[in-house]
Amino acid sequence: MASIDISAIKKNYGHFPVLHGVDLTIEDGEFIVLVGPSGCGKSTLLRMIAGLEAVTSGEIAIEGRRVNDLPPKDRDIAMVFQSYALYPHMTVADNMSYSLRLRKTKKERIAEIVAGASSKLGLDTLLQRRPKALSGGQRQRVAMGRAIVRQPKAFLFDEPLSNLDARLREQMRAEIKKLHKELGATSIYVTHDQIEAMTLADRIVAMHGGVVQQVGAPLDLYDRPANLFVAGFIGSPGMNFLDGHYVVENGAAAVRFANGTTVAVTPRTALMHEDKVTLGIRPEHVQISPSGAFEAGIELVEPTGFGIIMHLSLHGLPFKIFTLDRSVLNTESTVRVEFPTDSLHLFDGEGQRVD
Repeated sequence: MASIDISAIKKNYGHFPVLHGVDLTIEDGEFIVLVGPSGCGKSTLLRMIAGLEAVTSGEIAIEGRRVNDLPPKDRDIAMVFQSYALYPHMTVADNMSYSLRLRKTKKERIAEIVAGASSKLGLDTLLQRRPKALSGGQRQRVAMGRAIVRQPKAFLFDEPLSNLDARLREQMRAEIKKLHKELGATSIYVTHDQIEAMTLADRIVAMHGGVVQQVGAPLDLYDRPANLFVAGFIGSPGMNFLDGHYVVENGAAAVRFANGTTVAVTPRTALMHEDKVTLGIRPEHVQISPSGAFEAGIELVEPTGFGIIMHLSLHGLPFKIFTLDRSVLNTESTVRVEFPTDSLHLFDGEGQRVD
């Protein structure tokens, strides 16, 4: 296990910048998830840590040792890719033990290590099969087993579950989390799936446009998103946003919308009267009430089993509600809603959170 320090890392492809100065410290034994949309630079950063991409500027240190110029094989890390990258002519046991055989490890020791890893991953009965005889989930477990037997300082996961169906992804998420708790190894996991990020991470690193937007525990990003990007990316369905102006009258604060209606908010000392703001509220926090201050038109209703997602039009803007109340299935054209004050988020004209 090892800590990883990333300092002022930049990456350019020719004259095109991809990463714009990333600073991040990953503690020994921590599970970090890099999350963001396609093209945000998360996989590029992971590949730079692995040594598969050159660093344009900045420094990467593993266990206090600068590794910018070290080849991948000397960094003592193991990587699990989206593609399983298994040797088709080798058995499961041979695939898992390949790196150990390259190191001239004794056969008895190889058998012991492979047996331990296969037991953790439920591969005991599959050791003599070849990859073509395995399911997608089994192949992914073999790829993870191949990484585990190396006993590296850190594990790097590059969207390892993207090729699996939804049910299998759920199962594999649980297995990865249990495996991390058992091994206690430093892990960096890349995904575009915010559900994976929320369920797996000790800390999430939210990235957008090659810039780290926020770093924190999963519920910190959910409860106190640093900006509009994080607020909209974390959470499913995503947060609702309504543009307006911050107004203060007789000591009471509110957000006034274009049609003149207002929503009461707690006062923000950082805002001035008539400042442009964006009001945010998560779909699960919106309350349906006959006496609600706002009337919204119903455009689509999606029963999900556990709850119901309602797609509405509020002030001509798309707006969503997530509710457990099945009576809304009988609602025809409009619904009245209200916004609890303690569930509201405010963002300034630059899109930054205002507390």
